[in-house]
Amino acid sequence: MPQAIPVGYAALRRLLTLPMGRRDGMPLPQRVRHAMAEEQAISEVVIGWTQLGAVTVLTWIYFQFPASYTTQPPFVAMPWILLAYFLFTLFRLRLAYTRRLSHILLVTSVFLDIGLSIALIWSLHVEYHEPAAFYLKSPLLLNLYIIIALRALRFESRYVILTGVAAALSWVLLVLYAVTEPSVYVTQNYQEHMHVSYAVFLKVEVYKVISILLVTFILAMAISCSQRLLARSLSERAAAEDLARFVPRQIARQAFISDHRMQVGETEQGQATILFVDLEGFTGIGETLSPKDLVETLNAYFLLVTRSVEEYGGTVTQFQGDAVLASFNMPQADPDHATNAMYAALKIKKALRQQTLGSSDRTSRLRCRIGINSGSVVGGLVGTPDRLFYTVHGDTVNLAARLETMNKRFGTSILLSEYTLRLIDSKTLPLQ
Repeated sequence: MPQAIPVGYAALRRLLTLPMGRRDGMPLPQRVRHAMAEEQAISEVVIGWTQLGAVTVLTWIYFQFPASYTTQPPFVAMPWILLAYFLFTLFRLRLAYTRRLSHILLVTSVFLDIGLSIALIWSLHVEYHEPAAFYLKSPLLLNLYIIIALRALRFESRYVILTGVAAALSWVLLVLYAVTEPSVYVTQNYQEHMHVSYAVFLKVEVYKVISILLVTFILAMAISCSQRLLARSLSERAAAEDLARFVPRQIARQAFISDHRMQVGETEQGQATILFVDLEGFTGIGETLSPKDLVETLNAYFLLVTRSVEEYGGTVTQFQGDAVLASFNMPQADPDHATNAMYAALKIKKALRQQTLGSSDRTSRLRCRIGINSGSVVGGLVGTPDRLFYTVHGDTVNLAARLETMNKRFGTSILLSEYTLRLIDSKTLPLQ
């Protein structure tokens, strides 16, 4: 199968490539890239604290269980290397908190981590007056795996690959240094390798290098998958936040957590209270305003109404010219929907009396009429498969709109149906 190699290579290359600014071949929005960078910055803080904890534990082990020597060494490197690593980790952690860890510093950090660990391993044969092959049997090799794993806390596989390759090459250099020493010889006997300090079993050392590279490769693949999931998650969260600006927040949240894609015609039926708000004489006022003042005034008015509705658990479902349609108990459940709708209406009236909307003097004369009705309502998504919006339907909605209009006949500002009045808790509602 001649095509299997390039196809597999392309898939592997895509898996190990971590484009911080792209997802599925398309550039990520700036805000998503910013969110991913913030996640990476948090990860670097976690890496710093983890490294600090690791070096603290190693230091405790060193002093809690002091080494004994047949011959006292002239120089013990471990405490100095631990001190250097501790100070470097503190410096790196400070840079992580101040968001000053550049790519060059991260690469430098990788080489310093590996370099200090390799220096610690290499110093063992000097410290114990043994041949260089002695350090190849040291359990400090495990420190290299820890350093590689630490790089996995950052969602970029290139640093894991760099660390793993640096660790593997460093171990190869240690092996080459050991086998070139005159007192060291290469053996094929595993028992001799384990019992004789100056014997080197190359098969074991090759396995160590391969295991380092395999761990690196597996972690790099896992991080590549994780980063794509992170990018997709952040993109969908940003899309859900944008969606909440065009549809009710509850619907946007439902779309975000839903197990299936929301479709046209998905409806729910139940009891709800509908609040219909319309400005008095705004057509005439609009004729005296510039287009800029008109838009500014309408936006300020819509913001005032929306905040008042949402404060009492309602949902604005439509803006119709200068009118606003809001529902309570649908789509968000609210057992006191009638009372809360009345609270919202009173809040809107009070806010309009106290605030001047827009930059024109005439906007301070804004007044509104409100109709409120409760009953059976159908709520759902309408539109086309590619463009949906949420709204409510039914006679209850139509009657709320008629009650708003009937305020003109009775000279009132708020009219509500008898059924809504029966649902309202008059003991808690300030109707004066």
